[in-house]
Amino acid sequence: MEKVFLVKAQKRAEAIQSLLSQFDMTSFEGKKTVIKANYNSADFFPASTHLDTLSLIVKAIKNASATNITLAERSGMGTTHEVLEETGVLKLSEQLSFNVIDLDATEDNLWVRFEPDSNMHWKQGFWAAKVFREADKVVQTCCLKTHRYGGHFTLSLKNSVGLIARYGPKDGNNYMADLHNSKHQRLMIAEVNLAYKTDIIIIDGIEAFMKGGPESGDRVKPDVMLAGRDRVAIDAVGVAILRHFGTTPEVSEGRIFEQQQIARAAELGIGVRSASDIRLMPLDAESRKFAQDIEIILKNEG
Repeated sequence: MEKVFLVKAQKRAEAIQSLLSQFDMTSFEGKKTVIKANYNSADFFPASTHLDTLSLIVKAIKNASATNITLAERSGMGTTHEVLEETGVLKLSEQLSFNVIDLDATEDNLWVRFEPDSNMHWKQGFWAAKVFREADKVVQTCCLKTHRYGGHFTLSLKNSVGLIARYGPKDGNNYMADLHNSKHQRLMIAEVNLAYKTDIIIIDGIEAFMKGGPESGDRVKPDVMLAGRDRVAIDAVGVAILRHFGTTPEVSEGRIFEQQQIARAAELGIGVRSASDIRLMPLDAESRKFAQDIEIILKNEG
């Protein structure tokens, strides 16, 4: 049974503190920690990680006495350095003294190749940033939103695409073209997640795109934040929340665990295999009422 913690909140500081209190943060002491946020573009939250969310996560890791904190990112819609500058990440990194790695400008020897095999839909394999493989701890934070370019939704599984090389460091192949031109795009998104493990995932759903995405769309205010360790479990809950507020036909159709991203990731052992393996953990009375609605969707549509 995999726990997904849920808190209804409008104030990020209280919500993140409450969520992180559910984890053993002492395990970060002396650990090299890498953060994967959501800076696909320079568009404001919920297109990109809210700067306050990133700041609060970094401070919490620092307070846990991690020895080294690095944010590594590759943007898909814009130049990574410019995106990180425009969103305020580079300035924040100076203020809070954490490292930033622009994966578009990473040396060839800092990538690891995942070779293609008959079971994968990446016919030429892919390259993953070695920093995530070598980290002692990985924290991922993503947004709650749909994706109109074929992903259908972009939560923690889809956010992992940002640690894959756009161009192969040895072969120059355009791996993002391989992804976006494939009819197997959603299966390939799941397969990217074989490249690394996560220790904590936080979804900031204080606002969300119910339609459109990833950089703009129809907004609602779920006023909810989630945290867990399991990318499949937390994405399944995220999809249930999207359905609760009314989302696209692609995200609404069929059972949640038949959504291709989730089904393939579960098949690969990246996370839980069914909705019955998820235990939703609301953290207060207001959260409990909302969680009951989401549990019904997971039970009936999971």
